[in-house]
Amino acid sequence: MRLAEPFGCIAVLCLAATPAAAQDIAFDIPAGRLSDALVSLGRQAGITIGASDPNLATVRSRQVRGRMSVREALARLLAGTGYQFAFVATRTVRVTRIAPANAVPRPVIRPAPPPPPPETEIVVTGSKQQTPLDTFAGTVRMIDVASTDVGRFGVRGTEGLVGRLPMLSSTNLGTGRNKVFIRGIADSSFNGPSQGLVGQYLGDVRLSYNAPDPDLQLYDLQRVEVLEGPQGTLYGAGSLGGILRLVPNSPDPSRASAAFSGGLLATQHGGFGGDLSAMANLPIARERLALRAVVYGSSEGGYIDDLGRSERDVNRVGVLGGRASLLWTPGDEWQIELTGLAQFVAARDGQYAERDLPPLARRSSLAQPFENDYQLGALTLRKRMGSIELISTTSLVRHDIETEFDATEPVGGAPPQLYAEDVGLTLFTHETRLSRSDSGGAGWVIGLAVLDNAGEVDRRIGPPAAMLPIANARNETTEVAVFGQASIPIDDRLTATLGGRLSVARSDGQALDIDEDVDEPARTDFQASPTAALSWRAGDDVLLYTRYQKGFRVGGLAVFSTESGTAAERYESDSLTTIEAGIRLGDPGTSPIILNAAFSYAWWGDIQADLIDERGLPYTTNLGDGRIPGFEIDASWQVTPSLRLDAAAFLNAGALTDPAPAFAAADETDLPNIAAAGGRIGANFRAELAEGADLSVDGAINYVGASQLGIGAPLDVGQGDYFDSQIGARVDLGRIGVSVDVDNLFDARGNRFAFGNPFRLELRNQLTPLRPRTVRVGIDVAF
Repeated sequence: MRLAEPFGCIAVLCLAATPAAAQDIAFDIPAGRLSDALVSLGRQAGITIGASDPNLATVRSRQVRGRMSVREALARLLAGTGYQFAFVATRTVRVTRIAPANAVPRPVIRPAPPPPPPETEIVVTGSKQQTPLDTFAGTVRMIDVASTDVGRFGVRGTEGLVGRLPMLSSTNLGTGRNKVFIRGIADSSFNGPSQGLVGQYLGDVRLSYNAPDPDLQLYDLQRVEVLEGPQGTLYGAGSLGGILRLVPNSPDPSRASAAFSGGLLATQHGGFGGDLSAMANLPIARERLALRAVVYGSSEGGYIDDLGRSERDVNRVGVLGGRASLLWTPGDEWQIELTGLAQFVAARDGQYAERDLPPLARRSSLAQPFENDYQLGALTLRKRMGSIELISTTSLVRHDIETEFDATEPVGGAPPQLYAEDVGLTLFTHETRLSRSDSGGAGWVIGLAVLDNAGEVDRRIGPPAAMLPIANARNETTEVAVFGQASIPIDDRLTATLGGRLSVARSDGQALDIDEDVDEPARTDFQASPTAALSWRAGDDVLLYTRYQKGFRVGGLAVFSTESGTAAERYESDSLTTIEAGIRLGDPGTSPIILNAAFSYAWWGDIQADLIDERGLPYTTNLGDGRIPGFEIDASWQVTPSLRLDAAAFLNAGALTDPAPAFAAADETDLPNIAAAGGRIGANFRAELAEGADLSVDGAINYVGASQLGIGAPLDVGQGDYFDSQIGARVDLGRIGVSVDVDNLFDARGNRFAFGNPFRLELRNQLTPLRPRTVRVGIDVAF
């Protein structure tokens, strides 16, 4: 979501506490669009800012950070933008364009205050048509990633998001090897060739297709957007659960800036670690060309002891990455952005333990390392033509994943056996779309999308020095789609949305280590993904909505090992249809209390799932049909200008209702990995310690309900049913911040995920404990 209205009149209605214009305030406003920056400044200052220029969203603004008066902050923000400000009332500011003859902005004196500005508009950018939140018929979540939090939370990646949003969950194999789920839509605990259930994006660039979560670290981001429920109309295959969208900070061609963060970590019962990051924004040609780059690295100390190999803290994880964007604004409302990204994850060993041994310990014969190498390049073109926006994005991803497991028979004296799996994925995507957003919720988007994903799996098993290939395969999917969606105001309060996507997907599968010809002929699937929604503004700050949406995943060829050799079998496409109804109360810009609630019901046909057989070897199949009813609610209360309380909870009852013949015994069994209930309670407190020193304190307690690893023995193993907690504090000294954060405050030992080694699952004694109490002491600096 973007806190701005790109066209028409802009107004920022801010919190009730309104300081005087001359009072010093600690501002933290990132560089970006001027319309977004004005919203942020108004909220932080507690003032109302009104403007009527439709070009504010196309103007770049500089970063404003530090303690200063409101007037000084406005002057810094508007310097060089061609706009000026004037206080037209004690708590009201008007922003206008500087007349061409004016070389220096001059205050505008008006005889009387202007008419009251219109309501704040929060725009859902993930809708691809700039839909205002007060008419958007769907469940949306947003996490602001302030520059002051980059060191504290950036290193946590997806795990940090899961801790803040109960309806977002993941498996817990470790950094770079998890599957992400939204709203109870989960297929299995294991990684394989089936497509992901959540579409993950960096801005408008797709990050993955049929790979585990790349788990990009959350450095130098504006915000994270989560759209819940299937998003097949706008995002195509692989978005059954929803969309997870990381919105990065764009290069700022108006001024140079830099930032640094670093921290030391200490894990109780484990090792030490640390993290570093650095960001630089470099204007190359003022207002025309700029480069923005961030590099980071982290090391998390291990806390699992391997008694079989007499080694301590074996599960250390290292992450090294960076991202760079070059933005060129040649004129005539064009923007051209080139982005490159790389991240490398290396885990020394698995992070699971065994129940029949001392806490945080297991016994194995061989190390089980993991690597995830992710690289992306993207080109994005943008152009504004009045109220119409053109966006065209082309990207190429290379993703290499290497996994090893100890496959030694769990009997005394058995010779060591190693299982190794190498996955190489190449993803090409292109999308070109036109969109328009008008006042009152009207808008439309039309587009063309092309995707090609090729993946090759190389599996081997045997003694470490003499491993033999098994069940190797190559799958390629090519998808071409056209899509469109329009929002039509029926009257001042009621808005209807209709849309659809037509996709043609061709899939080819090839077994690489079978002598006979079992290559699957190319298959072509035609898919339609319609959507329909209604939103009704029942009051000034009350929205009721209902939504229908369909999504799908393309089938493929699964190659797996059998007692007599290797076999190949096709798994079919699956589809999910959802209806939901919800309510939103309160305006995020003005209301002290905000409440969101939604009920959803999903029908899931031919559920794809990556599983393991009784020997621990992977295969992919269709489970049958299922249903997923769910309810969720979240609320925020600004108790005082300094104290905010948050709470969220969900209920889920997903089950397999019409199983495939091979899973007949699992009729009405709960779908895996998703708890029947969960929730979070959090608090944020901010206060001034002294002149030039501010304190912020954050804390939260999360409850993760009970669930099961998979469907049927030996996967019907319990997990979850534990509490987790975090607390942190940061002292802001202007350009320097010092922070202390504690994860797992009470050193809980809950079982996050009951899977570590597929070749030992039949023993039913594995668990993945929470990382023990971990303390981070950090510093961040901005220039």
